[in-house]
Amino acid sequence: MPSSTYRLQFNRWFTFAQAREIVPYLHALGVSDAYASPYFQARPDSLHGYDITDHNKLNAAIGSREEYDSWIAELHAHSMGQVLDFVPNHVGIAEPLNQWWMDVLENGPSSRYAPYFDIDWHPLKSDLRDKVLLPILSDQYGRVLERGELQVHFEEGTFYLRYGDRRLPIAPGTYRYVLGIALENLAEHKDEDFYAEVQSILTALEYLPKRTETDPKRIAERIREKEIIKRRLERRCAEAPQVQQAIEKALARINGEPGDPRSFDALDELLNAQSYRLAFWRVAAEEINYRRFFDVNDLAAIRVEHPKVFDAVHRLLLELVHSCAITGLRIDHPDGLYLPREYFEKLQQRCAKALAIALPQDGRAVYMVAEKILTGAETLRKDWLVHGTTGYDFANQVMQLLVDSSAETAITNAFHRFIGHSLHFGHLVYAKKLQVMKLALANDVDVLGNMVDRLSEQNRWYRDFTLEALARAVRETIACFPVYRTYLAPGRPVSEEDRQVIERAVTAAKRRNPAIEESIFNFLRDVLVFRFPENLDAEARAAHTHFVLKFQQATGPIMAKGLEDTVFYIYNRLAALNEVGGEPQQFGLSIDAFHERNLDRQRNWPATLLTTSTHDTKRSEDVRTRMVAISEMPELWRRSLQRWRLANRRWKRTINDVEAPDGNEEYLLYQTLLGTWPVQPSGLPEEAATAEYTERIQTYMAKALHEAKVNTSWIQPNEEWDAAMRDFVGRILDSSPRNKFVPAFLPVVQEIARLGAINSLSQTLLKLTSPGVPDIYQGNEIWDYSLVDPDNRRPVDYRPRREMLEALSASTSDELMQNWPDGRIKMFLTQRVLQFRREHVDLFQRGEYLPLVASGTFTECCVNFARRLGDQWIVVIAPRLSSRIGFPPIAERWKDTTLEFPETLSLEHAHNLFTCRKLRHESRRISIADALPILPFAVMTNL
Repeated sequence: MPSSTYRLQFNRWFTFAQAREIVPYLHALGVSDAYASPYFQARPDSLHGYDITDHNKLNAAIGSREEYDSWIAELHAHSMGQVLDFVPNHVGIAEPLNQWWMDVLENGPSSRYAPYFDIDWHPLKSDLRDKVLLPILSDQYGRVLERGELQVHFEEGTFYLRYGDRRLPIAPGTYRYVLGIALENLAEHKDEDFYAEVQSILTALEYLPKRTETDPKRIAERIREKEIIKRRLERRCAEAPQVQQAIEKALARINGEPGDPRSFDALDELLNAQSYRLAFWRVAAEEINYRRFFDVNDLAAIRVEHPKVFDAVHRLLLELVHSCAITGLRIDHPDGLYLPREYFEKLQQRCAKALAIALPQDGRAVYMVAEKILTGAETLRKDWLVHGTTGYDFANQVMQLLVDSSAETAITNAFHRFIGHSLHFGHLVYAKKLQVMKLALANDVDVLGNMVDRLSEQNRWYRDFTLEALARAVRETIACFPVYRTYLAPGRPVSEEDRQVIERAVTAAKRRNPAIEESIFNFLRDVLVFRFPENLDAEARAAHTHFVLKFQQATGPIMAKGLEDTVFYIYNRLAALNEVGGEPQQFGLSIDAFHERNLDRQRNWPATLLTTSTHDTKRSEDVRTRMVAISEMPELWRRSLQRWRLANRRWKRTINDVEAPDGNEEYLLYQTLLGTWPVQPSGLPEEAATAEYTERIQTYMAKALHEAKVNTSWIQPNEEWDAAMRDFVGRILDSSPRNKFVPAFLPVVQEIARLGAINSLSQTLLKLTSPGVPDIYQGNEIWDYSLVDPDNRRPVDYRPRREMLEALSASTSDELMQNWPDGRIKMFLTQRVLQFRREHVDLFQRGEYLPLVASGTFTECCVNFARRLGDQWIVVIAPRLSSRIGFPPIAERWKDTTLEFPETLSLEHAHNLFTCRKLRHESRRISIADALPILPFAVMTNL
C-alpha cells in the first residue's frame, strides 16, 4: 500500500532513463511510489500515452526493456513501488502500429480481431453494411479523391492506401482491381511463366473466402491463403521485374490524374470495395459505427469483457505484476467498460494468480484505484474491488472548503452583471448535454433509439411507440441523468442507488417534455431497471439486457462532454470550482461538512488517492488556489472588473453586431490572468508579460472558447472570432505605455498571489494529512501555474528542484516563508510531511480521524483535526479565509482563537513538526497564535 505517490508523465521528452535519474530525489522528497502514466506502445509522438496501439509492448519512444528494468531496479533499491495508469477501455487506431485495427480494416467482419472492437457491422445506413466508417479526411471524399490525395502503393507483395501520413491496408480480395490491369500490361509476355503465375494469383483471389465470412474455418482459410498470395506476389516481382513494372503502371492509371475527374473512377471503385468507408471527419458524429473514447475518432473502444480480449490486453501487465515491477494500478475510465464491477473482480483474481498468492478475503490482491468521477452525493460502489478513486472528489472538496461562502450573492451578481445575463447551472447542463448528443455523439444515441424501438416492437402493448418518440425519450432521459452512469448487471438485483438515479432522470425528463406521452418514458424506465415483460423469451430478455448495458456505456461520455468539456467553460462564476467532478453551482463547503467527508473516507476508503493536480485538471492546484481567493474580496473584484473592461474595450472587435470576445469569455480571461501571472522573488508581480506567457494565455483561451462551443468550436471554428480573441489577449498584455490595463491589474494580482500561496499551502497540508494516499503531480512540490493540457504536460526540469531540496535543510522556516515566491516553502511542507508519513505508515493508514473545533474570534479561519493510533498522534492546523487574518507573520492577529486538545492525546513530548518547537501549554487549550508564530500552518505531534 503506498504511503504517497508521485505522478510521472512519460513520453519522448521524459523517458525511463530520466525517471531512473530522479528516483533518489523522489525518495528524498518522501515519496513511496512512482505513479506512472501509460507507457505501453502508443503513437510515437504521444504526449499522454492513452492512445495505446499494443498493450503488450513498451513504448519504444520512452525507452527499451533494459532501461525500463533499470528504472524498476532503482525504485526497488530505494524500497519504492510503482503504480501504473492502465487503459483497458480503448486503443489508439491512427497508427499502423495497431495490428488489430489494421487487420480489421483489411479483413472486415472476417478479421480474427473484429470481435475485439465494438463495431456495428449492420447499421441503418446500408452503404455501411459490413464496413467501418473512417472519418479521417480533411474534406469531402470526392474532393480529396480528385485532388489525388488518396494513392494506392505496392510494397513487398502488399497493396496499401496512403493518405497524408496515414497508411491503410487494401483488402486482398480487391488486389484483382490492380492485378487485372497489370495482366493487360503483360500481354506481350503471355508465354512467360510469370504471366501464368499472375493469372494463377488472380484465380486464387477469386477463391479467397470473402471479407464478410464469420465461420471460424473459413476465416482461418482466409488468413492462411491471403498471406500465401502476398508471398507469391512478392516473390514473382523479385524474380520478374516486368511484373513489378506492370503493377506500377497499373497503379499510375488507377491513382488518377488531378484535373481529370473520370481518371479517378477506378480508384473510387477500388476504395468502395474495402472494409472501410473513408469520410470527411465532420460526419463522424452522425454516422460513425464503432464505439470510441468519448468523441475521439482515433481512440476505438475494445470489448475487454470478452475473455480473449481481456487476456490479450493484460498479458504484459500481469507479467510486470508477477515480477513486482508494478505494485499498484490506476484503472482509466472504468465507466466505459461493459461491466466495471466484474472487470475489477477478474483483474484482482488475475493479479493474485500472477503473484502466486491466495486471493485475500476482501478480494483485493493489489492496490488499485479507479478513475471514477463522482457527482453530488454519489459514492463509490462498495462492491468494486478497488481501494478508492483517483482523487478528484477530494480535490473538489478542499477547493470548496477554501471558498468564502458568504460572498456567493456578491460574486454571482458581479458575474451576471459583467456577462449581461444570468445563467442557471442545471438548465445549462441539460442544454449542453443535448447539444453534445446532437453535434458530437449523435450516432451513439441514435443506435440506442433504434435498439429500444426494436424492443418495443416485441410487445403489443408498446409497438405503437414511434422510433422518433422513443429516440427522443432516450435523449431526454440521458440529458437529465444526474450522474455519469448506473451499474446494473445481469443476474444481480438492481441497487437502490441505481433505481433512484433512473427514476430521478425519467421524472425530470417527463417534466421537461409534457408533449411526449408519459407511457413512453415509463416503458423506457422499466427497461432501464430490468423490469421486463413476463412473456419475454430468453433471446428477447438478452436483447433487453444488452440495451441497458449499452445505455450505461453511453451516458458517461455524454455527461463528460456536456459538463466537463462544455459547461465548465461557460459557467465561469468562480472558475476555480470548474474542475473534473466539481459542482460549481455550490459555493463553498463548511468546515463541519469537510470533516464529515474525511470521516466517511476514513471509514470506507482509507487508501483512496487524494489529488489536487493531474494531467487532466482544467488548471493546476496553485492556479485554483489563487482564483478561489476572489471569493474573499468580492467588492474589489467587482470594481476591478469594471475598471479593466473600460481599459480594454477599445481592443474588442465587432463581429455580426456582437463584441468579440464576449463578456463571459473576458470574465474567464481575467480570472485566468489572476491565477497564472508570474511573481518576482520579492513577492511583487512581474511588471510585464513575456511573449511566452502571452502565447500560453492565447493558446488556453483558444481552447476554452472552442470547448464552450458558444461563438466558435472545434467542429465549426469561427476563424474571425478566434482571431479577435487572440488579438485581444495580445493587446491587453502588451507592454507599451499605452496599455492602461496592466498597471490597474498588478495591485490585484499582488493581493491574490499572496492569498493564493497561503491557500495552496493549506490545500497541500490537508491533502498530505487527511485520510487517503496523497498524490503529487509532477513538479507540483513547488509552485506550478499550469493550465489545461497541453500546458500541464510540459517537461519538468528536475535539476533546480534537486538543488532546492538538497539545500532545504540549511534554511529556517522563517526564511522560507519570507521568500515564499521561490516555492521552497511548499517543498519544505511537502517533504516534512511525506517523510513523516513514510516513517509512521500505520498512523496514517489505520489511525482514527478526530475533528477538532476551535473557539474564539477566527474559528472559521482554521481547519483542525487529529489523527491518532494508540498513543501516537498528530494535530493539523490549516488556514482558510486568510484575508481576514493577513499574510505571515500574523501570530498576534489570531487574537483569542484557541484549540482544545482531546483528553486522549498525551501532550508529553508534543512539538511542532515543522519548527521543532515544543508545544507550550498550561492546559489542554492552546492559542492558535502560539501554534502559528511564523508559518500559517502547523502539524503538532508527540512522535
